[in-house]
Amino acid sequence: MQLPWFLFLILLFLPLPSLAANATHEAIPLTQSTIGYAALIIFAIAYALVMLEEYLQLKKSKPVLLAAGVIWAMIGYVYSQHGQVEVAKAALEHNLLEYAELLLFLLVAMTYINAMEERRLFDALQAWMVSKGFNFKALFWLTGLLAFFISPIADNLTTALLMCAVIMKVAGDNQKFINLSCINIVIAANAGGAFSPFGDITTLMVWQAGHVTFTEFLPLFLPSVVNYLVPAFIMSLFVPRMKPNVVHQHVELKRGARRIVALFILTIASAVAFHAVLHFPPVIGMMMGLAYLQFFGFFLRKTLKASLHKKATKAIENGNEAALKRLGSVVAFDVFKRVAHAEWDTLLFFYGVVMCVGGLSLLGYLSVISEVMYTQWDPVWANVMVGILSAIVDNIPVMFAVLTMEPAMSTGNWLLVTLTAGVGGSLLSIGSAAGVALMGAAHGKYTFFGHVKWMPVIAIGYMMSIFVHMTLNAHLFN
Repeated sequence: MQLPWFLFLILLFLPLPSLAANATHEAIPLTQSTIGYAALIIFAIAYALVMLEEYLQLKKSKPVLLAAGVIWAMIGYVYSQHGQVEVAKAALEHNLLEYAELLLFLLVAMTYINAMEERRLFDALQAWMVSKGFNFKALFWLTGLLAFFISPIADNLTTALLMCAVIMKVAGDNQKFINLSCINIVIAANAGGAFSPFGDITTLMVWQAGHVTFTEFLPLFLPSVVNYLVPAFIMSLFVPRMKPNVVHQHVELKRGARRIVALFILTIASAVAFHAVLHFPPVIGMMMGLAYLQFFGFFLRKTLKASLHKKATKAIENGNEAALKRLGSVVAFDVFKRVAHAEWDTLLFFYGVVMCVGGLSLLGYLSVISEVMYTQWDPVWANVMVGILSAIVDNIPVMFAVLTMEPAMSTGNWLLVTLTAGVGGSLLSIGSAAGVALMGAAHGKYTFFGHVKWMPVIAIGYMMSIFVHMTLNAHLFN
């Protein structure tokens, strides 16, 4: 997690003009002040603790929440001393609004994903794949392709964990296959999320910021395909063709499962319509979609007794005792329990990141970086570097920093930075939420060093995807 050190290098080796963080002339330039250096150190320490989350067993939200509070407390003190509290307050409220829109959007998306999981949709998909008797090579490609095509709708973390569960269930002690498959899943999930506003938090941020419309993400489809297929093909050559030991399992979907999928698709359409037609933030459509789920949950609760009676009667007539036992464990659907099961640590971590980066922006550091990367450098190379940074630092702060800088770029370059920030995290296992989660889920069979061995192959896919984007979408760079 080296973003703070990147900032330090710029500070130490480049002449720093006194640039303000905001476009307004009222912001106080503090890049060379004690407060500014202290804020950088605090952010660096917080991110070091985030990186050590797995070893310290310390939730990643805690250090960044504390760092955000301390940084803004220092900013408030300095601005009050200069009689410009309103400037700092306006910047703070702007960052809070940015976070609130993304929080509510993600909260609805996570609630739907949790609802699908509770209705056993993912269990059913997993059982189907396990029971089909595919060999290792077929499972390698199937889990990768499913991860690629599911992640644009669900988030890449949920998709990766689902596919990893399949691999762990069928692979036994074949550590080589587990490691290769987990790398394949991470690459596929990150690549699949790069061409959809719903596939990753970074793509959602770019869409909500208005730099790329919903349909303008589609040109990233082929570059994303290349990013996945190139390393996947090379790795598949090392996957054995032997068949795993198969455990057959019957999974019965809970009532309303398929209808929840339909409601989620309707929710996505509502969000797109609010943004594209009414020019409102897409979060309005997502919150409306939460109402769809709430009303459907109400319907499921009210009709539960009648549904159970009908199914019990049918089971008794058919002499199906197993069905009767399953009916005894049926519980009513509760939307608010699904909300409670959202990834709150991730959502609070996101708050800390947004506020920390917003604070560094007001201090003037993002203006300095923007001047170097997007004025002194070619924007293409700057955006390629963003992807490499995303492999070391979480892509959320990197992308939020770029959006806060607001460099003047063509649509092609905004798509490029969306692509690189999304797929750059695949270069290292710690570069994306999917990679970090799978290291925990695979119990030491998928490791940091196991991933690093394949980094040159993944890097080929990374560079090829950039080349394909710049070739096929050259007209968007004008």
